[in-house]
Amino acid sequence: MLRRARPGDADAIAELFAAARAEAMPWLPVLHTPDGVRGFFGDACIPRQEVWVAELEGRVAGFAALADGFLNHLYVHPANQGKGVGSALWQRATETYPAGFRFWVFQRNERARRFYEQRGAAVVELTDGAGNEEREADALYEWRP
Repeated sequence: MLRRARPGDADAIAELFAAARAEAMPWLPVLHTPDGVRGFFGDACIPRQEVWVAELEGRVAGFAALADGFLNHLYVHPANQGKGVGSALWQRATETYPAGFRFWVFQRNERARRFYEQRGAAVVELTDGAGNEEREADALYEWRP
């Protein structure tokens, strides 16, 4: 079900990223074109981070990107939520960083916050969003075993 992402996964990851954000966070501004998002995942994220994809029925159902003690992305396609995909990706993150890691979540993304808090993550900082490109209030979380 889980495997390391390959360069050819960039299109599927970009489409999943856009769909998941549109579903869970329709209030977020769309700041990048689809080509720009594909380029980011294909040129910057997959080659420079530890990116894992979860597959269901031969399709990318979710992904997680990790680097430097941070979980930078964890997204599950809306059609695949509630099927254990997010939990499997979360488990991979805890195996990659068994001593703990940090990650950012938009404060209004209550479903994601519940998901993380149910797995033992805790808020360590709240911001007004001035430090992210969306300018949306966010929360820095930390998970420790």
